[in-house]
Amino acid sequence: MEKITLVSHPLLEHSLTILRNKETGTVEFRRHASIISKILLVEATRQLEVVEERIETPLAAMAGRRLADEIVVVPVLRAGLAMLFAIQDFLPAASVGFIGLERDEQTAQAHEYYQKLPRLFTSHKVMVLDPMLATGGSLLETVAALQEKGASQITLVCIVAAPEGIARIQQHYPTVAIVTAAIDDHLDARKFIVPGLGDFGDRYFGT
Repeated sequence: MEKITLVSHPLLEHSLTILRNKETGTVEFRRHASIISKILLVEATRQLEVVEERIETPLAAMAGRRLADEIVVVPVLRAGLAMLFAIQDFLPAASVGFIGLERDEQTAQAHEYYQKLPRLFTSHKVMVLDPMLATGGSLLETVAALQEKGASQITLVCIVAAPEGIARIQQHYPTVAIVTAAIDDHLDARKFIVPGLGDFGDRYFGT
């Protein structure tokens, strides 16, 4: 599928199995969510531009490389915070914006309750963090808000995605990339991903 990256890695598959297990407690859930987030980040940043920089090691001069792209990370509250904590180990200098969206359990529609974004330009590489891509409603709202602010290069980083959500994103925003660890079977009548892993935020934050 164009613009979809399904990441495959033995460590990712191991950690994802632990996340899915309903017997996994909060401590282990957090640890393995961090592992998966970091593996996904490596894939999501594969196409970043670098520039050459001359440096001195303790033994000799050499040409190294530094990131050239300006990166903005946008976790979708609250579950996206789990991925932000992991990614900040890799990108401590990245600007961070926040979008708060809450799903109505009756209608499965997302409603924005908070937005705080840095100034965005078309040159920014924007990574949106949301562990679960279910109906796609929350991420559609997020992409719309980011584009309105000036972003044009957007990647959605998700741990688990449903085919319905992917199709909805591609229909409305075909240029947006999606990086995920799993594409699950379907959404159930309550719009939860099957087999999924339950409510990510509740399991991660112990609520």
